Amino acid sequence: MKILKIALSTLLTDVLRPAGYHVNAQGAGNLETEGNPTITLKECTIAGGCTSSQAKVTLDANWRHIHVRGNYENCYTGNKWGGPHCSSGDPEKCAKNCVLEQISEEKYKNTYGIKQLANGFRINFVTGHQFGTNVGGRLYVLDGDDKYKMWHLKNREFAVDIDVSELQCGMNGALYFVEMDELGGKNLGDNQAGAKYGTGYCDAQCPHDMKFISGEANIIDWKPNEKDFSGNMGIGKYGSCCAEMDIWEANSMATAYTPHPCDLGGNGQKPAQYKCEGIDCGDTDKGQRYKGVCDKDGCDINPYRMGNKKFYGRGDEFEINTLKPMTVVTQFLTTDGTDDGELSEIRRFYVQDGNVIPSPKSTILSKNTDSITDGFCKNKKNLFGDINDFKKKGGNAEMGNSLDRGHVLALSLWDDVEVNMLWLDSAFPLDKPATDPGVKRGECPGGETSTPRYVRDNYPNGGVIFQNAAIGEIGSTLIKSPTSSPTRAPCALCASQPNKNQPECTGQSETRCKQMAENENKCMWNECPPTKPPVQNKTPSPTASPIARPKIPCCSCNYRDCRDGWCSESKQNCKVCGNVWMPAGSQSGCTDQFNECTGKKASCCNGLTCVGTTSFSQCIVSKKCIDDKDFKFKNKTCKALTKTPAKIKKYCKKKVNGKRVLDYCPDCGQCSA
Repeated sequence: MKILKIALSTLLTDVLRPAGYHVNAQGAGNLETEGNPTITLKECTIAGGCTSSQAKVTLDANWRHIHVRGNYENCYTGNKWGGPHCSSGDPEKCAKNCVLEQISEEKYKNTYGIKQLANGFRINFVTGHQFGTNVGGRLYVLDGDDKYKMWHLKNREFAVDIDVSELQCGMNGALYFVEMDELGGKNLGDNQAGAKYGTGYCDAQCPHDMKFISGEANIIDWKPNEKDFSGNMGIGKYGSCCAEMDIWEANSMATAYTPHPCDLGGNGQKPAQYKCEGIDCGDTDKGQRYKGVCDKDGCDINPYRMGNKKFYGRGDEFEINTLKPMTVVTQFLTTDGTDDGELSEIRRFYVQDGNVIPSPKSTILSKNTDSITDGFCKNKKNLFGDINDFKKKGGNAEMGNSLDRGHVLALSLWDDVEVNMLWLDSAFPLDKPATDPGVKRGECPGGETSTPRYVRDNYPNGGVIFQNAAIGEIGSTLIKSPTSSPTRAPCALCASQPNKNQPECTGQSETRCKQMAENENKCMWNECPPTKPPVQNKTPSPTASPIARPKIPCCSCNYRDCRDGWCSESKQNCKVCGNVWMPAGSQSGCTDQFNECTGKKASCCNGLTCVGTTSFSQCIVSKKCIDDKDFKFKNKTCKALTKTPAKIKKYCKKKVNGKRVLDYCPDCGQCSA
């Protein structure tokens, strides 16, 4: 549950302008030359690995200096609008006569605390400078100079390198996607600045602290935020709403990832990026949190909150040691494995010290899970006693609709003047016992040590590092690009056509694969190249004793042949790729998955069973009755139930805790029919 992402803008005083200085309406300042930091972007495929490029990032408009067009006077000072054009409360007049300024390379670093690193950058927490103090920052990835890079995440995975070792309780180094306009709202109203100047922000909290929305100053009913002791922040009449996908909200004590769908952007709905007022904003302080257009709680997975108290933290005793950098990989899976399918599941795993570490399963739900599905969200919210606004706003499917339209990547560091980040790393809400399920989110004590005043005074040099943002096919972002001659691709298997993502091809038989290629314009059968006959040695050599060659474990997509590359480097990698791990290595002289075994029942590779009739049979994955440790019906396990054939149908129709026996025992003989 998130409360509000607050823009902690810098305190700036007047600076000198050169003679002849001129700008257009809201935002096209040219006193400085923009000196953007950069981040390495990687586009990845399973076949070709990753290719890298550099992308600029730009600072959000709320942090930038706002001044009168043509002279030196501020339009906004501290937490108040002012000057000759903004004191009257006229939004259009203020926007037409005030501009946003560019930021030089030197000021990115020394005024805003954003330091360029190899492959990325670091955001400092508190940065003092000659004009005042800057707290945190929020940046967006650009495509060129004048528009944001649009990301499409469905049926893809996103990976990024992160270091949170310097982030303490009460801080949040966040990376997330929001459905902002590609041009930053340029030419909307009086906005002549656009993405280059970091305009057009929105998120699922419908923030009221945005100084400009839709090309107008958010000046009506503007008032200082009484909770902000630094005197920088204000709140206006309007909010800026859109769907949000939180990849990473974290400090060194706790982490969460969360989708936030909205009732926006579809047929008959309000625009995808919506300037809200009144109830539509869903303001918490007015008791309207669940009446607005966006799901402000979202459906989060915080490992600590889900019962895994030793998974993430500061030190080697945790599976993820936050004192070290890590790679965070998030996968967006669809119902049919295609880009057009409905978003059905969001999965997470980590890589640290070369080890792939899966997101842990919940230990507190009756049906344990380690990914975000609609079912998980329902079960979690029922247990925690939370309102399921995620379902009301359309769940994963609606989140997927938003991702289809394209999102902008935001990277930020902030503290929380509203509730001290307790929703991330401590006990929240405060009116519930900390022992209730879902209340405790981390080991931070809360209280004074989580307040912005305390963390700013004691940890001003805290910071977060973001590097190497990668996107690609499921299972592709960790594959190393070839540095010499490429490894020969696996053969005698069905694969996607070149430069296409077609997961439905994986595992198809040769016959079916060629049918799909001919009739459906998808898939291709990779033939093995003919092997050259061995050269005959004219001189007989003495017969040697056979040498036992070691079997090398590997990952396989057909239970016979090994895959090359990253998938076969470890069992965990293989799981991520969605294949089967073969401890004894490749098999030979057997029939692989889905190929015909008619009349040859013993020919299937280990792990497969020949199933069918006397006229046609094929090798498929062996079905075994696996007992669910949480299941028992009339004191009988899954295996015990299926040993009584006469009662199988009766048992299958019975329900336990509202679920059919079939749901607990899916692979148990006739019970699965």
